Amino acid sequence: MKDLSNQQQSIELLQQLGLKEYEAGCFVALARLPKGTAKEISETSEVPRTRVYDAIRVLETKGLVEIQHSNPQQFRAVPIEEAAETLRQEYESRTDTLVEAMAAIEPAESNGGDEEITHEVWALSGTAAITNRTQQLIDAAGREIVLIVGRDEVITDGLLEQLQEALDTGLDVLVGTQTEDLREQIAEALPDAEVFVSGLEWLHSSPLEADDDTTISRLLLIDKNTILVSSVHETDTGGIETEKAVFGRGFDNGIVVITRRLMATGLPPRHDPDMPGDE
Repeated sequence: MKDLSNQQQSIELLQQLGLKEYEAGCFVALARLPKGTAKEISETSEVPRTRVYDAIRVLETKGLVEIQHSNPQQFRAVPIEEAAETLRQEYESRTDTLVEAMAAIEPAESNGGDEEITHEVWALSGTAAITNRTQQLIDAAGREIVLIVGRDEVITDGLLEQLQEALDTGLDVLVGTQTEDLREQIAEALPDAEVFVSGLEWLHSSPLEADDDTTISRLLLIDKNTILVSSVHETDTGGIETEKAVFGRGFDNGIVVITRRLMATGLPPRHDPDMPGDE
C-alpha cells in the first residue's frame, strides 16, 4: 500500500513539473523496470497500451527515456538523478522565459498615477511565496534589517547567507529570537549582527485568548518603513496550516506603525522604532 502511495505521489509531482498523466505514469513504470516493452509498461502503469507510444515519444523528446529499436521496441528510463536535473533545467528555462515575456508586456493605463500608494496593506499565502518576499525585502534594504523570529523554521541557511551579505554591505542587522539556544546559533553564524532574545511571548500565544493556536512566524522591519508579518495556525493533530502574511510600506502606514511599536517592546533599548533614520 505504501508503494502505491509513493507511486501516486511521484506521478503527481511529475505532473506538477510539466508532464501529462500518461507520460508521468509511463516514466514511473519504467523507473521500476530495468527496461520494458509497451505491453509491460501498460501492465505496470495501467496506461492504455495505445497511449504508451505517444507518451514514450514525448518522454524521449524530453530526454527522460532511452529507446532500443529492437522487435518489439524496448524502453528504459534514464537514471533518476539525471531525470531530475533535466526536469529542473527545463523548469528553470520555462521560468526564465516567463519572466522575459511578462517583463515585455506593456503596463495597462492606470488612473492612480505612477506614485506608489503607501497606506495599503497586502496579503500573501504560502511559505515559499512568503520566503521569496522576505528575501526580496531584505535585498532592497538600504540601512537596517530587523527580524524577530517566532518559529525556528524561519531561520534557514539561505536566510543566514543573505543576512551576512547585508552585513557585508554595511547594513545594520538585528535578529530577535524566542530562545537562548537559537540566539547562540544565529550569533555564531552572524557574528557582526546584533542578536538578542526578544521575550515577545505573544508571538506564540494570545494574552487574551487561551485557545488561540496561531503563532507569529516572523516580524520583518526594513528601514523602519516596510514590514512583513507572517503567521501559522497549528491544527488539533499537531500539523501546520498554510503560512499567511501581510506586508505594507510607508513610515506613516498604520499597520507599519503598529508593528514597529509592537516590535519595539522586544528590541534592545537603544533602538527607537519611531525615528525614520538617515536617508
